[in-house]
Amino acid sequence: MMNDSSSFGATVGRVGNRISGAQFTLNGTLYKLIANDGKNTLHGGPKGFSKVVWTVKKYSPEGQTPHVVFAYHSFDGEQGFPGDLRAIVVYKLLGDNKMSITMKAKALNKATPVNIINHAYWNLGGHDSGDILSEEIQIFGSHYTPVDAQLIPTGKVVTVKGTPYDFLRPRTVGSMFSKLAAGYDINYALDGSDEQKLKKAAIVHDKKSGRVMEISTNQPGVQFYTSNTLYQKGKGGFTYKPHAALCLETQGFPDSVNNPQLPFTDCESRGVLQALHAV
Repeated sequence: MMNDSSSFGATVGRVGNRISGAQFTLNGTLYKLIANDGKNTLHGGPKGFSKVVWTVKKYSPEGQTPHVVFAYHSFDGEQGFPGDLRAIVVYKLLGDNKMSITMKAKALNKATPVNIINHAYWNLGGHDSGDILSEEIQIFGSHYTPVDAQLIPTGKVVTVKGTPYDFLRPRTVGSMFSKLAAGYDINYALDGSDEQKLKKAAIVHDKKSGRVMEISTNQPGVQFYTSNTLYQKGKGGFTYKPHAALCLETQGFPDSVNNPQLPFTDCESRGVLQALHAV
């Protein structure tokens, strides 16, 4: 939806997640963006990739791998970002309850940052089944990036051990909510450094329904978000409230345009989602 402020199932960019101060410097030039999250830019600005019309370049509903290809040409200066950019997103069904999402981007005339993210919300119990606090999650990241009061990374990468952010072993989403202000909205540094290969990012398990979801990616990070401020009418008129779903947004690190020590994304983001019924 064009007026959706929650990025439901959207492709967000040109740079997903947050950019501090709504600005960055690239090759000696300061670029000022449009702030839409306090003083910061979130998910590409008030009219980022989730608020524009993409072109369907190819639609192939038959065969062993049904797929659809979306394309968008982002113009020089759009939302303050430099240069023209051609973006491609491919959704493909692979069989065995697997779906792949491949995101590619090419800068056409100027250097520009790119961090395109899929912003799907998940509740494995069903969209109207209540909150996700009892769902079990395992995140394959032994480090995370601490944030300030505006959810901007401090530039540090620290261990999850001894913190409420430790999901190296499966545990329920809500098991340490009492130690958090509102819920999770944090980036994990995924284990494994080879961006040419897919690595496991997370596993989610809903015991009531028996559903299991696995996510793999070639990106360095994943944002774990528990829809802390969600309030929106959804399917069948059901109202989604805080903690009604979770997001696992594979990505380059937030605000890495202003923190060169943090890894950014490249121009090809690949991921595989597998949803299964447990036996």
